[in-house]
Amino acid sequence: MEQQFRLLVDGVTDYAIYMLDPEGVITSWNAGAQRIKGYSADEVIGRHYSLFFTEEDKAAALPSKMLEEALRNGRFESESTRLRKDGSRFRAHGIVNPIHDSAGRPIGFAKITRDITERVEAEEKLRRTQEQLAQSQKMESLGQLTGGMAHDFNNMLSVVTSALQLSLRALDRGETDRARVLIGNANEGAVRAAELVRRLLAFSRQQPLSPKPLDMNALVANLSEILRRTLGEHIQVETVLAGGLWNVNADRSQLENAILNLATNARDAMPEGGKLTIETCNAHLDDRYAAAHVDVPAGQYVLVAITDNGIGMRKEQIAKAFEPFFTTKKDGRGTGLGLAQVYGFAKQSGGHARIYSELGQGTTVKLYLPRYMGAVTQETAGASQGLPLAAGREIVLVVEDEARVRQLTVESVRELGYTVLEADGADAALKILGSRDDIALLFTDVVMPNVDGRKLADAALKLRPGLKVLFTTGFTRNAIIHRGMIDPGTNFIAKPFSLEELARKIREALAS
Repeated sequence: MEQQFRLLVDGVTDYAIYMLDPEGVITSWNAGAQRIKGYSADEVIGRHYSLFFTEEDKAAALPSKMLEEALRNGRFESESTRLRKDGSRFRAHGIVNPIHDSAGRPIGFAKITRDITERVEAEEKLRRTQEQLAQSQKMESLGQLTGGMAHDFNNMLSVVTSALQLSLRALDRGETDRARVLIGNANEGAVRAAELVRRLLAFSRQQPLSPKPLDMNALVANLSEILRRTLGEHIQVETVLAGGLWNVNADRSQLENAILNLATNARDAMPEGGKLTIETCNAHLDDRYAAAHVDVPAGQYVLVAITDNGIGMRKEQIAKAFEPFFTTKKDGRGTGLGLAQVYGFAKQSGGHARIYSELGQGTTVKLYLPRYMGAVTQETAGASQGLPLAAGREIVLVVEDEARVRQLTVESVRELGYTVLEADGADAALKILGSRDDIALLFTDVVMPNVDGRKLADAALKLRPGLKVLFTTGFTRNAIIHRGMIDPGTNFIAKPFSLEELARKIREALAS
């Protein structure tokens, strides 16, 4: 029987099979070992098996460590680089098994090696091909993204520039009413451009978020009343709100925008009218679900689902629905950024978004946000009574390195009734702060050369511990925004901002 087994082993050519004594010296050698490693039996029997190891592995004492681990665990298995007789290298899959006598004492090792170079090279080639394909797809997507951005921005800039040029001509002729209308058109174009930027930031998960504990049911109930008034009489709005719903920690305005975007899409999918249902519930996403969806941790979530009974989507449309500038709407009615914004907001908030649709049957978009274990503090929101202006003659120090931006910011703050001082950087700002003790608010850009707004604020607070600070920036990766989240307790307004937003934020900062 032993002779038959030896003949069988010797006849194997796909695997190198050889025996070692307890010290690692080669005691037998089959035909497969000769084919793979290039040595004949006479050349290797009696030599230590470290002969096949690279100098790096020898220096790390790998040959002896492999035998020690095989004895300790009953087996050692690895993939690594080995040497042939001619000095060439190959990738090897190796197994070491200890051999014991009848008394259980170790008397040697059985070593099996397979040359897996072709497999490894094939896998590497496949990996490179997949990377090239992914890069190609990324460049194609980038081309579509930049093309869509250029198209929409050019349209908006055309509105702004044409309206401003025409308004100047109208003013020269004394046509103030016409100039007012044209300036309004320019402002509308600029607002739309700012909204486009916000949506792109949302898709790329770079929009500044200010999350707070929220009651999803209360938020949906409030939005449903707005939707009933705005979507039109042909759309029936129904809410199904779960009892015992968990809380979430999210940016209220961005969550409202996401739901409004989904509701608007649902309305557009029902041109002849239909039913829009907004449903909430608690959701447990298990390990199986998480494994089937990229970047979705298992856990407890709050689900809000928006369902319509409209025209639905085909499978290929569903696959692209979250891509920026992809739209199924006709005649340029949509920017193609609504769903992209929803997806980006969900991911940036630690959540998840999914689309379920069937052609002719309707669509459901599910938005999952992580459960928040804390309590929700009720917010009191009074009706706005115009612009909140300065109380007395409060002094605001505006710090901005861009001259034109600084000029318009100063004019805006002054328009709200504040006394305004200005500085083009941190050094000038600190000199002003050091010479005056009546400045109520430091209103500073964050991204500035040499000393950024955060460092300026830190230095200013050492000079004036009671000073209030309001930050602004159009760049979301900076000293006050981390992973898209605004640092807690930070007063912040994103560029570009409206006069109404600025008025409210200044009052909030002064009252903080």
